Amino acid sequence: MGEKTFTHLTEGGVHMVEVGDKPVVRRTATARGKIYLKESTVDLIKNEEIKKGNVLTTAQIAAISAVKSTHHTIPLCHSLKITGIEVEFNVELDTIGVEVSVRCDGKTGVEMEALTGVSVGLLTIWDMVKSVEKDDDGQYPSTKISDIEVVRKEKVGL
Repeated sequence: MGEKTFTHLTEGGVHMVEVGDKPVVRRTATARGKIYLKESTVDLIKNEEIKKGNVLTTAQIAAISAVKSTHHTIPLCHSLKITGIEVEFNVELDTIGVEVSVRCDGKTGVEMEALTGVSVGLLTIWDMVKSVEKDDDGQYPSTKISDIEVVRKEKVGL
């Protein structure tokens, strides 16, 4: 395998990589991550008893919005025409997993969009439940976001 280079770096600094000559292909990426919460908080979420509203629906909308806005947040990401986004949750005893799958027909991948969707979805869950996650000192000893990763990336010629 040849030497890897950082495609965004130039002698003059950074630039957005030119993808104009690349073929349009169907691209998909799936990312996931999880948030650790108190068991009592997960029960409140399951029973839709969080005062701010429906946590999972709000996180789903936030994740979708984040996917569509990734190029505004990460400076060297291209603006993409997303063709589909799926956001799924895996609710366990003391964790909630978030999985985001993104599709587009384009010239560059969608893994950053999937990662951004997962990250914002998890952060939204944290924001929605922070009042019940805090301890008496206002800290979050049980709350943690972890394991954010790309689990699948594919491209298929059109």
